[in-house]
Amino acid sequence: MFYEPREGHGLPHNPFNAIVTPRPIGWISTRGADGQDNLAPYSFFNAVAYVPPQVMFASTSAKPDRDGTKDSVANIRETGVFCVNVVEFAMRDAMNATSGPWPREVDEFEHAALPREECRVIEAARVAGAPAALECRMTQIVQLAGAANFLVIGEVVGIHMRDDCLVNGMFDITRFRPLARCGYRDYAAVNEVFSLSRPGE
Repeated sequence: MFYEPREGHGLPHNPFNAIVTPRPIGWISTRGADGQDNLAPYSFFNAVAYVPPQVMFASTSAKPDRDGTKDSVANIRETGVFCVNVVEFAMRDAMNATSGPWPREVDEFEHAALPREECRVIEAARVAGAPAALECRMTQIVQLAGAANFLVIGEVVGIHMRDDCLVNGMFDITRFRPLARCGYRDYAAVNEVFSLSRPGE
């Protein structure tokens, strides 16, 4: 099968997200200028550079109370900071509870009964007990083609790692089974890993 996206795929559901998988989930916590905390998952998320460490996420829809975008991007525009919380399998239901299009005054930490802790370098909350969290200062917000598509890039200025996830000096993801987004309503958890040496190593 071949199709051009502009002409439609003719399938019951859009296959694009099922093709580009699995995708790590950036559980983005922000705080508005008014002090209101927000927490929302984004599956268009990844690390993009080592030095300095940088990450990106993309927001692709809008809420009527946020001037063409969502709470996360609106808060980052106001404060210039955000935190990426890593989602473990055990937190899947809480993550899903924070994904709804709630009004801006809803605190997703409270809605999902998630404990929070203050970040160390930036003014924002993070998910207490998450396997890892990346405190970030926004460097760019890029408007992409299409309505409400915004790419947010941030420099990682603080890194939290849960002690039980460090094994022999390495961050062991099998200790917490990171959650990944697949197509449709599907998710996956990383249960095992394998290593490959690069040519010449």
